[in-house]
Amino acid sequence: MGDTQPSAGQRRWHLAGVSARGLSHIKAGMPCQDSHVCRELAGGAVVIAVADGAGSAALSQLGSARAALAAVEWVEELLQGGCPAEEAEWRALLTATLETAHESVLNAARKRNVTPRELATTLIVLIATPTCAAAVQVGDGAAVVATADNRLVALTVPQRGEFVNETRFFTAPEYLESAHYGFFRGPVTGLGALSDGLQLLALKMPEATPHPAFFLPL
Repeated sequence: MGDTQPSAGQRRWHLAGVSARGLSHIKAGMPCQDSHVCRELAGGAVVIAVADGAGSAALSQLGSARAALAAVEWVEELLQGGCPAEEAEWRALLTATLETAHESVLNAARKRNVTPRELATTLIVLIATPTCAAAVQVGDGAAVVATADNRLVALTVPQRGEFVNETRFFTAPEYLESAHYGFFRGPVTGLGALSDGLQLLALKMPEATPHPAFFLPL
């Protein structure tokens, strides 16, 4: 989660996030397979990456960690020269971010001599400035922004496969075909990205619209 507050004449981001094991993982003695990375960048931008490792994949905690970190580091590098001006440029930046993070996960699989499926994970990348936000998602979860008038806008929503409970994973060969992009232009006062563990609390289903009772108190 993130929000902006006045500080020393300019707006600064307050960032908070957590990745935790669910009850089924605790009972089974499994590690936390989710990862998140968030950073405030020069120029007033912030980037958040959330990755949800597949419970059925032996090394999904590594896949989610690699994907989230690689995505944030790539965005941080690209935005050193300033933020894009147009939606198409944001989309191109996010596509390049997916490609870089995907290759990082594949490299990790090669080093361990396992298939990418053993590192299966979803990935959400959300970038915001005080005046716009852009996001891309492969898999479940959601990326949400709050506006100056306390509206909640879902930039991305859960992406499912052909069958119930089938998740589209970022590690699949067709990951770019499954990518869902979102863009918002206007004052951004808060933002959040979440994995499927919070979907039923944070989103009104089946419409997948953000739930004010969950987001606004945060």
